[in-house]
Amino acid sequence: MLHISIITMQQFVVPQFIDVEDKVIGPITVRQFIIILVGGGLIFVAYKLSDFTLFLVEMVFIALITFVVAFVKINGRPIHYFLLNVTQTSKRPKLRVWAKIFSNAELKSYLKSEVPKLPPEIRTKNKVRASRLAEMALIVDTGGVYQGEKEPPASHIDLV
Repeated sequence: MLHISIITMQQFVVPQFIDVEDKVIGPITVRQFIIILVGGGLIFVAYKLSDFTLFLVEMVFIALITFVVAFVKINGRPIHYFLLNVTQTSKRPKLRVWAKIFSNAELKSYLKSEVPKLPPEIRTKNKVRASRLAEMALIVDTGGVYQGEKEPPASHIDLV
């Protein structure tokens, strides 16, 4: 008698839209709400510490910055990510050049060192030399576009 066992796999709910923030009050997210609270706190501090004309200028400036940081998105990302990327990019050098300068002692020691001897040619049953292995790999990698250097026909064939 044939017995077939069926293994049932446990089903899991995969979260969708993980980049969408939770809404707190209408269309305002938690991040935006906290930014607005901080901006409101700064406006209150400006009201308590300055006279009325200076307060109006400070209020407009703080409200504008608060609105931009809370609601403006660039390429679908909040503006503070954009500002962070701008500052990181501006701190990096525009051109990266590796300029290794050898000292005279390093050059002399390099010239005195022996050149390693290459191993003798390795032959296989198909008479393919190890030196041709790189060329054959290049032919395979290019899909036959590179044909390789044509070898002159052998004058004699060794049968082993």
